[in-house]
Amino acid sequence: MIDEILRNAEQRMKKSIELLRQELAGIRAGRAAPSLLEHLEVNYYGTPTPLNQLATISAPEARLLVVQVWDRNAVSAVEKAIRQSELGLNPSVDGQTLRIQLPPLTEERRRQLVKLVHEEVEETKVAVRNIRRDALADIKELLKSKQISEDDERRAEQRLQELTNRYIGEAEKLGKQKEHDILEI
Repeated sequence: MIDEILRNAEQRMKKSIELLRQELAGIRAGRAAPSLLEHLEVNYYGTPTPLNQLATISAPEARLLVVQVWDRNAVSAVEKAIRQSELGLNPSVDGQTLRIQLPPLTEERRRQLVKLVHEEVEETKVAVRNIRRDALADIKELLKSKQISEDDERRAEQRLQELTNRYIGEAEKLGKQKEHDILEI
């Protein structure tokens, strides 16, 4: 029972870290990366569709993204989605290809992005702590119903805290790595 609770908590913590990785990939660092656009939703025939399902995204140069749209009818929808995103990008259309020049980041914009990274990391840490809280409640419930002993409870709490510390440390490491990428000129 305890192992099942801890396994469930660890799976949920892993998902939180994976979500953080995806969120951080969408935050622009100094160079162009296809992951910057992959999460964008395009209104494709009335259905919100991820951009990476409608086009090929590549970064042939450090400050250039090229989006090759597969369906000619979707080009304007893709362009609109990119323009309306919070990324502040302005694509130029050339047939079924969109070219997006990424301007160099200003110091002020870098600071804003670092702040955004810190917010994402903090949200993940809160999520991991909430998972810990839920698992602790389940363990206390087992103790209350006398299915486990107090010693088992203490050992389970200790193992749960070790898990929590490991995943919070991983979130902080990912955040520091992204912060370094953003501040690197």
